[in-house]
Amino acid sequence: MNVTRSLFCAALAAVAVFGQTSPARPEFEVASIKPSATAVQDRVQVGLHIDGAQFHMNFLSLKDYIATAYRLREYQVSGPEWLASERFDIDAKLPAGARQDQVPEMLQALLAERFGMKLHRDSKEFPVYGLLVASGGPRVKASPDADAAGAGDGAVQVAATGGRDGISINFGNGSYFALGNNRLEAKKLTMAAFAVALARFSDRPVVDMTELKGAYDFTLDLSPEDYTGMLIRSAITAGVALPPEALRAMESANNDTLYASLGKLGLKLERRQAPLEVLVVDQIRKTPAEN
Repeated sequence: MNVTRSLFCAALAAVAVFGQTSPARPEFEVASIKPSATAVQDRVQVGLHIDGAQFHMNFLSLKDYIATAYRLREYQVSGPEWLASERFDIDAKLPAGARQDQVPEMLQALLAERFGMKLHRDSKEFPVYGLLVASGGPRVKASPDADAAGAGDGAVQVAATGGRDGISINFGNGSYFALGNNRLEAKKLTMAAFAVALARFSDRPVVDMTELKGAYDFTLDLSPEDYTGMLIRSAITAGVALPPEALRAMESANNDTLYASLGKLGLKLERRQAPLEVLVVDQIRKTPAEN
């Protein structure tokens, strides 16, 4: 079973390092967009690297780039189905004096220029899971080093790898998320980033409603059935076509051990309805203009 495509949106969690506001939309000084090389079967590596003025992001789909550019999640981007299958590498140079938190706006300008992208914003009611603090209060352990990964203007290095044996996402600065060997392990992870990660293994988006700040270390123990079900769900979320036996294996997982492990941390998932912003792509070319 190929579950590697479930990682294509993983690097979007790195949006947190870009910050949330920027007064104007700057542009990259120079930028090159090339089709991504074919992935090795059952294994893929996704990366984001910012060091000084150099920016590199690889093996992401156009849908991922759009979501990153507008600080949204991939399920909040609506457009042609091929947006999730056409994958590109971007190498660019930031202009003098530019900040890392301006990179999303630079991506917006680049997508509009090279792909002729036009879009509009809308709102849609989504069935979601709310990640909440349980009635007994949080029991999750705060990381001794509470600084979020990638904070400040230093180098940013985010890498995601995955295959049949599990998934690992390294956010740099000692922060990571891993699913393997029937357990989910997190180090220096914010609740917002945890909600994004959980959404990859759920049948609906997960929204952080804990109001917990800072970064945390924790481990969730899973049964083999729940672990396999989460891997299969990640593949479905990524749009991978799976054989009937894989779907049956997912149906046999009830996530009881996931919920129990969350309960031990003083957390819970609750079904909710929530209005979320949606980005509708009205026009976009399948291939970019010449670099």
